[in-house]
Amino acid sequence: MSNTTETKTSFDIHTIETAPEASKPLLENSVKAFGMIPGLHGVLAEAPEVLKAYQVMHQLFMDTSFNEEELTVVWQTINVEHGCHYCVPAHTYIAHMMKVNPEITDALRNQNPLPSQRLQVLHETTLQLTRNRGYITDDEAKVFYEAGFTKRNLLEIILGLSQKVISNYTNHVAETPVDAPFAKYAWEKNS
Repeated sequence: MSNTTETKTSFDIHTIETAPEASKPLLENSVKAFGMIPGLHGVLAEAPEVLKAYQVMHQLFMDTSFNEEELTVVWQTINVEHGCHYCVPAHTYIAHMMKVNPEITDALRNQNPLPSQRLQVLHETTLQLTRNRGYITDDEAKVFYEAGFTKRNLLEIILGLSQKVISNYTNHVAETPVDAPFAKYAWEKNS
């Protein structure tokens, strides 16, 4: 057992200059992609392998068969369910950049019904997988497939969930401050 006096909130938010050597090129990728180093990436830089995994998983999820609205539904469903104070505003910002209908992002943030049955089914299936640690019933899967989704889509949700576990859990333990560009979308989970 360690005698360290560090607390969970003592995580550094690394810059390119302060990051471990293996994280520096990864943070440079963040600057290229976002025009800045998001606080989450700065925290993840403490463990270069974790930052790399997060970046690769993010790109892989972006490359799935989901469109921008569907990506947003999966991300935000998980972010809201996990109560991530950082990722909900960050993905609201990203959704606006991707020109996703604000009615969708508002519904997800406020835990209200989505504007289409198809997106609602995607939301509910993502929520079931998240809450039940990957388990869904045959009836739940049937509803998902009847909405026009496929087995591939079910596996793609699991990829998105894997990515969000890294970011949501990191933000919980590090209490990552919300970056200025995302601050206007600040969010707290309804009880």
